[in-house]
Amino acid sequence: MSAPERGFDRHMLEALVCPITKAQLRYDAAAQELVSRPAHLAFPIRNGIPIMLVDEAREID
Repeated sequence: MSAPERGFDRHMLEALVCPITKAQLRYDAAAQELVSRPAHLAFPIRNGIPIMLVDEAREID
C-alpha cells in the first residue's frame, strides 16, 4: 500500500464553501490552504483536514 498523498481529498473542495461569504474556495497546494478571495482569508489544512474557523484563518490581500 502506498503512502497517503500530502494534503486533502480534492473532492471535498466541491462540498466546502467560505463560512463567511459562502463563496467557492480555491485550493493552494503549496501553502496547504483553502483560499476565499471575497473574504480575503486563507483557511489552513492540517493533517488533511480543512480548519474552517475564522479565528484560525490568515488574512490575505
